[in-house]
Amino acid sequence: MEEKEFLTKEKYEELKRELEYRKGEKRQEILDRIAFAKSLGDLSENAEYHDAKDEQGKNEARITQLEYILKHSVIVEGGDGDQVELGSKVVLFHRGKEVEKEYQIVGKEEADITLGKIGFDSPLGSVLMGKRKGDLVKVETPRGIVEYELRAIS
Repeated sequence: MEEKEFLTKEKYEELKRELEYRKGEKRQEILDRIAFAKSLGDLSENAEYHDAKDEQGKNEARITQLEYILKHSVIVEGGDGDQVELGSKVVLFHRGKEVEKEYQIVGKEEADITLGKIGFDSPLGSVLMGKRKGDLVKVETPRGIVEYELRAIS
């Protein structure tokens, strides 16, 4: 069964650019390295040749992955701010630490906690889905249960 890939418009465009780079410039760079390594002679003990071939395999695998993601992507833009859904930006108040943090709910390809982007299927993301401003959510973490108040949705 084919799985949908949920992406923001920005991430979709970023992946398209990466695919173009890998199919063009990066692929040619690797082919040039392979040709040079072949010109050195005996391939059985030619580390440059084997490194270039390994890189070629990794590049082609990433191209295949990117093509799949882009083919099966659904662009998310966030909702009307009434309840949390894919693409929503939320402000959470961490009860106990007395701090606010802002996150965006994104698909798994885009999730990066250091950038404030959490996956909709992560422990925190999944409990936030469908919630409304003012709701309290509890998330089980390795350090115990953490409680957040949902202060804003956009």
